[in-house]
Amino acid sequence: MDTPILLTLIITLVAAALLISEKLRPDLVAVAVMVTLGLLGLVTPSETFAGFSGSAVMTILGISIISVALHQTGITHLLGRVMSRLSGGSDLRQILVTMLIAAALSLFMNNIAAVGVLLPAVMSLTRQSQTSPSRLMMPLAYGTILGGMATLLTTSNIIVSGALRDAGFQPFGLLDFMPIGGPIVILGIAYMLIFGRRMLPTALPDGAASRARQLRKELGRLYELDTNLCEVEVLPGSALAGKTISAGKWAARTGLNLTALVRQGQIIHSLHPGEIIRTGDHLIGNGCPPAEELSTLGLRQLDRPTQERAFTDQGTILGELVLSPHSNLIGRSLKEVSFREKYNLNVLSVWRESKPVQDKISDLPLRFGDALLVQGAASDLQLVRKDTNLILLEEDPDAVLKPGKQALAAVITLFTLGLASLGSLPVATVVMAGAVLLLLTGCLEMRDIYQSMEWKAIFLIAGMWPLSTAIRTTGLADLTVQTIFSAVGQASPLLVAAVMIFLAFILTQVMSGQVASLVLAPLALAAASQLNVDPRGMGMGVALACSLAFATPFGHPVNIMVMNSGGYRIRDYLRIGFPLTVLAYACILLGLWYFWGIS
Repeated sequence: MDTPILLTLIITLVAAALLISEKLRPDLVAVAVMVTLGLLGLVTPSETFAGFSGSAVMTILGISIISVALHQTGITHLLGRVMSRLSGGSDLRQILVTMLIAAALSLFMNNIAAVGVLLPAVMSLTRQSQTSPSRLMMPLAYGTILGGMATLLTTSNIIVSGALRDAGFQPFGLLDFMPIGGPIVILGIAYMLIFGRRMLPTALPDGAASRARQLRKELGRLYELDTNLCEVEVLPGSALAGKTISAGKWAARTGLNLTALVRQGQIIHSLHPGEIIRTGDHLIGNGCPPAEELSTLGLRQLDRPTQERAFTDQGTILGELVLSPHSNLIGRSLKEVSFREKYNLNVLSVWRESKPVQDKISDLPLRFGDALLVQGAASDLQLVRKDTNLILLEEDPDAVLKPGKQALAAVITLFTLGLASLGSLPVATVVMAGAVLLLLTGCLEMRDIYQSMEWKAIFLIAGMWPLSTAIRTTGLADLTVQTIFSAVGQASPLLVAAVMIFLAFILTQVMSGQVASLVLAPLALAAASQLNVDPRGMGMGVALACSLAFATPFGHPVNIMVMNSGGYRIRDYLRIGFPLTVLAYACILLGLWYFWGIS
């Protein structure tokens, strides 16, 4: 064994040990591996940093930008609501719906693109159903990987099919993988529903995803919004019916600080002063005026709410403001400064002297140090950042900032994914073009990208990329393959296929499936020729094995994409993904024996 091979082997083993032990952050280990390989001359300077311009990294970057646009325009919120209705709030059904949709999408598009589209939607589902993201992120990744095994449109499958064509054999068709890949999809989903979901973590992950989930609950609890909430019905003949909120002087005449209106079963949040109140409307607000006062105005207090008393929806969020030291609002009431009309925000409560104040807050003179809990559109809350009188302390990370761009973002995204699925242009190029188009059309802004990007995934993939290059160029991969085949000797074709599949699984964890397929495809065809078996069958075994990426986050970029959002550690992938790998491994061997006659 020469020096470059030995050094590459040592670096690979040390990196694996550090990643499994979790002594250091995975992205830090990846960057250290990249630098070490470059300093030792095991890869060229251009190869050292090639990962940052690699197709996988650029595809993830482009898809991440598209995902931010889908989030900003509210599309992911709508997808999350659809998935929520389909799942019915059940943990079992949520996993089933997530995996089925993910698998279906990956049949027709790149796996990374499928996860990029669904990840923010699934995150929205977890927030709506108050489910930990760790319950659904891994099923999302596994669903796309499983779905990709049932179609030709997966990178490793395409590579092996191309190797067959170059060798003079018939390449694979679009549905040739379905007889083996289809049962693997069913088996994989069944495993996750019966066994895998019992091993999924339940704790909330750290970071922005958890904060987005908890913010509304924290603010509502802190300001005691539910303790003084009242719902009244506008009766026929009411003196307030047919008038706007402003003209009816609701705050002054009823003492209610209105937060929502229920009309024909639909909730309207963030009421505008010009909203006309109709007979039969139900209004929700802070404060509980006496029944006699309500009766004289033609109103009736309801004992039970007709709707769940939420303070937010897709377009309405909560935020917390504090008066700046030199604010000209100090000493003046909300009514005096026409706060609702000026900022288009509704003040739900005031925090003063370590407790919330909710009664008649419109007439309350504001003091320095007061905090205001406000309700309104995300775009209006963003405008407060430019106001010198107020400081924005908290805002909902799940806010829909550009609802007017929803249709445009949907059209651009569908066109991008459709063009990428055709395969006529490089996926990374098409996806980045779609991302740039979303930026140019105002569906999101550059600052949104910098704030929302998962840089951990970018550095992790880019850092490990030169290691796969070194394994291939130093000869370590060839030496490993030759050693294993010399040990197998003149074994049965099925045993050789089993060894090839195992080797593909190992290489996929350190080199990615597409690189592993490049290394093993010619060896599989040569072995098939020597053993006098169908080369297409042996090639299919290797192609499918290059998708056995469940046991580590490094087997496929989609695992890394969901790692941070789900709060997973490497041991979570090993514990849940390894049994699934064994099941899929056995299913591939059974399929090669039954459909391709390899025995």
